[in-house]
Amino acid sequence: MAFFDFDTNLLALADKALAKCADKFAEIDKITEYNQQKVLRAFIDNRVCEADFGATTGYGYGDRGRETADRVCAQIYGAEAAIISTSFASGTHTLATMLFGVLRPGDIMLSVTGTPYDTIRPVIGLKGPDGQGSLKDFGVTYKEVALLPDGTPDFDGIAKAVGELKPKCVYIQRSRGYTLRASLGVDEIDRIAVLAKEISPETLVLVDNCYGEFVEKDEPVARHADLMGGSLIKNPGAGIARCGGYICGRADLVELVSYRMTTPGTGREIGASLGTNRELLMGMFSAPHVTGEALKTAVFTAALFEEMGYTASPSSQEARHDIIQSLCLETPEKLCAFCRGLQSGSPVDSFVTPEPWDMPGYDNQVIMAAGAFTNGSSIELSADAPLREPYAVWLQGGLNFHSAKLGVMLGAREVHKVE
Repeated sequence: MAFFDFDTNLLALADKALAKCADKFAEIDKITEYNQQKVLRAFIDNRVCEADFGATTGYGYGDRGRETADRVCAQIYGAEAAIISTSFASGTHTLATMLFGVLRPGDIMLSVTGTPYDTIRPVIGLKGPDGQGSLKDFGVTYKEVALLPDGTPDFDGIAKAVGELKPKCVYIQRSRGYTLRASLGVDEIDRIAVLAKEISPETLVLVDNCYGEFVEKDEPVARHADLMGGSLIKNPGAGIARCGGYICGRADLVELVSYRMTTPGTGREIGASLGTNRELLMGMFSAPHVTGEALKTAVFTAALFEEMGYTASPSSQEARHDIIQSLCLETPEKLCAFCRGLQSGSPVDSFVTPEPWDMPGYDNQVIMAAGAFTNGSSIELSADAPLREPYAVWLQGGLNFHSAKLGVMLGAREVHKVE
């Protein structure tokens, strides 16, 4: 650590944490290699070539790069069809497009992982004034099944609700959001999907897959989920895509969603790529490796803070289903200190001091540390937290483990200073 001034105690804790991670790192490498082969196969099968990187303007008719990227995305995720586009402004926008694409007035949306995270709630109509164009405004009824006290799905409750409501869609949030419950694995998501379809075969299963891509060998739509979506400034963009999102699944449903993305009748036939196809394809190609680096960062962070006496969720030895790592830091002072330290180890804006602020879409002040090449990127090393009990911080990302490790250690050093 010649370039950073760490004391011997912290260096010893880091070495001990790294040794503790060895088996988990080996598991991550195996999954990364499998997914990288899967991605390369998709690129080869779909004959990706330099002509696919060309720019289109105007309506974007006949954009071969856009069409190739859609096919590659679908094959990677095991879907019939896909849309991958920089036209999506955020993960929330992507998921809203997916929901509005398939839900109609009079339909019921049933969330089976409790209340979705903050920014989806205005989309549904759970917060904010009426008349803004939420699903509620358009006559879609929202119901939910709470998670069990241990944070796992209530399968009995799901079966009862699906049987009584016969909802148009069952909605599953894979990641934990700003909670300490475990993220859902593909097997668990598939169990929900199979259960729902056995009871109500016409019910669609929609998955918010944010933060989960390439963490396991399969994705939900490769099993029994009908649609899933996510953000390109998280796992699937690999820090290369500068914005955007993807939606994939059943071909007929993807077509409906495309009408919401553009207009009925035109769907995926229009939409100029403006030269972004190269970064979309390059991001997809690099995503398995970068996701693996982010996972190693999360495991190391858990191990280091466990050695420091803090609670990490998931623990360093637990199975992982997304890239998010939460740390219970106990006080707002320690929480803010960690974010300051992490920011100081960022390649961009390292000199900036994070401060809590009233972030749009959230009920509490939020502090964020994110010295990223892409604004808001969650696959680059970042941390954020609402200032509310239990004063946990949620960390994600790391384009490469060795740099991210330093950022985490700088965060740990600042926490030490206020203990």
